[in-house]
Amino acid sequence: MNEMTAVTDATAAKAPTLPDAQTVTFVKHWTDSLFSFRVTRPRSLRFRSGEFVMIGLLGDNGKPILRAYSIASPAWDDELEFYSIKVPDGPLTSRLQHIRPGDQIILRPKPVGTLVHDALLPGKRIWFFATGTGFAPFASLLREPETYEKYDEVVITHTCREVADLAYGKSIIDSLHEDPLIGEMVDDKVKYYPTTTREQSPKMGRITDLLRDGTVFRDLGIDGISPETDRAMVCGSLAFNMELKEILEGFGLREGANSDPAEYVVEKAFVG
Repeated sequence: MNEMTAVTDATAAKAPTLPDAQTVTFVKHWTDSLFSFRVTRPRSLRFRSGEFVMIGLLGDNGKPILRAYSIASPAWDDELEFYSIKVPDGPLTSRLQHIRPGDQIILRPKPVGTLVHDALLPGKRIWFFATGTGFAPFASLLREPETYEKYDEVVITHTCREVADLAYGKSIIDSLHEDPLIGEMVDDKVKYYPTTTREQSPKMGRITDLLRDGTVFRDLGIDGISPETDRAMVCGSLAFNMELKEILEGFGLREGANSDPAEYVVEKAFVG
């Protein structure tokens, strides 16, 4: 399934009526379980690429159902993009998956998060480790000029069960060189490393296993991960995040924060 809808002039003219409401401008269903969408951006909203906000819809009882969603669009974008899983019985996603251009969502404009450049010390290579919809903050950072100003090399790994689940991430990677703002900066800096764990693909396996046995480094022609040169960001399931923390600390990297930059950071609020 590859369904795409975009807002029309008529629906764009709808005025938000909900508190903290923004209007949906575009929806694309990548698979039966994954979709992305764009909404209008509040004029007052300022955020750093990689941060997340609370978004949601009104429940049947009239109270907001809100969840943390990483902003998938870069900080310079005029709109906000999000990437979501569909959970049939999920309190929010069971409803959110049915939005169409012209509909409204609730957006609390208070961005926060640890997957930001300010939380890392300067380095030469940055690793973005993602599973599933954990790709979202990296979709923002991959389109952020600061990423290419700060690093000579950008490695993005994305692990999913099925090949189709990689489509959104691949579309972002494929668009980088054509991006009017960062296209010339990207050059050959980005190394994309997608893997699947269930469906057959060119590269099978969990990225954690491929890191431990050195397959990733052999495939990419990289000596390894060193605290002197490498920085990392991690976003996925809780188990994935914890396993990556252990692996990165085994390489000598220390966890950083906005108030205490170091060599790697993990998104604690967003679980994809």
